[in-house]
Amino acid sequence: MDPVRNPYAPGAGQRPPELAGRGRELEVFDIVLERIARGRPERSLMLTGLRGVGKTVLLNTLRSQAINRLWGTGKIEARPDQSLRRPVSAALHMAVRELAPHHRAPDRIDAFLGVLKAFAMRTGTGSGGRGSTTPRLRDRWQPGIDVPASAGRADSGDIEIDLVELLTDAADVATDVGTGIAIFIDEMQDLGAEDVSALCAACHELSQLGAPLIVVGAGLPHLPAVLSAAKSYSERLFRYQRIDRLDRIAADQALCAPAAREGVEYEQKALDLLYEKSGGYPYFVQAYGKSTWDHAPRSPVTAADVRVAAPEAEAELAVGFFGSRFERATPAEREYMRAMAALSLVTGESERNAETGGARDDMDAAVPTAEIARSLGRKPASLSPARDALIKKGLIYSGERGTVAFTVPHFGRYLRTQPA
Repeated sequence: MDPVRNPYAPGAGQRPPELAGRGRELEVFDIVLERIARGRPERSLMLTGLRGVGKTVLLNTLRSQAINRLWGTGKIEARPDQSLRRPVSAALHMAVRELAPHHRAPDRIDAFLGVLKAFAMRTGTGSGGRGSTTPRLRDRWQPGIDVPASAGRADSGDIEIDLVELLTDAADVATDVGTGIAIFIDEMQDLGAEDVSALCAACHELSQLGAPLIVVGAGLPHLPAVLSAAKSYSERLFRYQRIDRLDRIAADQALCAPAAREGVEYEQKALDLLYEKSGGYPYFVQAYGKSTWDHAPRSPVTAADVRVAAPEAEAELAVGFFGSRFERATPAEREYMRAMAALSLVTGESERNAETGGARDDMDAAVPTAEIARSLGRKPASLSPARDALIKKGLIYSGERGTVAFTVPHFGRYLRTQPA
């Protein structure tokens, strides 16, 4: 079939041609926006899930919903080596610029931008005291805001105090124009501990005030634990939505709907095999779909076409999706992950046998850290540096105390096929 007409899109954060299986999440967010528009209290939203399940795509789609309701929006991607000040300043600047044409008092916008500029330029508590904007030379940075920085608001140097004041003022601007502001944060688990604490405190204050500003975050499965470690009340502060792999109906829809628009059909056995290969993970669905399209000679697509195309899809995943992550690990970290992979298969088979009466190597179970140490003949404490480094690199996470699991679907299966 014509590769130019291939509709599938296996890209990082790239919206698939058919956003299947996410109707409930879109409906919930639409209700959140409508409730806030009517002055009803609502919580900020946190999306959690493994890599490759479409969190970034969903985050971008939710942002589009807010924009369609004339909300001010901004989006950032958290990084472990970056303070929240600069990216959140840029996001809020964008959001307020979207609202500014609808505001009847330009001076009110300028006043907020002065506070925003002071917040952005303040790097932390120092000898300069409140309002100081004299950071070290290497930290000097000028936001693109064409008003003077104000003093006495959101510029204390304490990120928690400053963020509460800044977001409260931003919400007031949104109230003036009868709309709201939504800040979207991807890879939220990578925020520093102080920034997470500050963000929780700000969301708590906004919730109590009923202010029209919400935060929509997306992160790995341990994001709730990161938030809870910062503020104990975070369990009640946010609405959590777990984003999982697609069920069979949604996975078939993701493949068949865009193909049908190009006049192409799939045989049932082809869909069976594609679901078995992809496991229903959206990124894998797109990867196998794209490769199958390029190899299939004609419609309808058959199981034989899938079998011919699968090695190419798997080779591409091995390099771009799995291999690139594996290469980031040190030898000690790779040894740790190989032990995890072997143990996750054993643990996963045991769990699946109990549940379904059969074993499948299609997903990896969480593994006790004590078992990893035992399998390597090491003391658990000696493996802590490798475990902590892998968590910081986003390759594994600890969903429950004393256990670890891969953040990437099928990563254990990939490791089990690689030579030691």
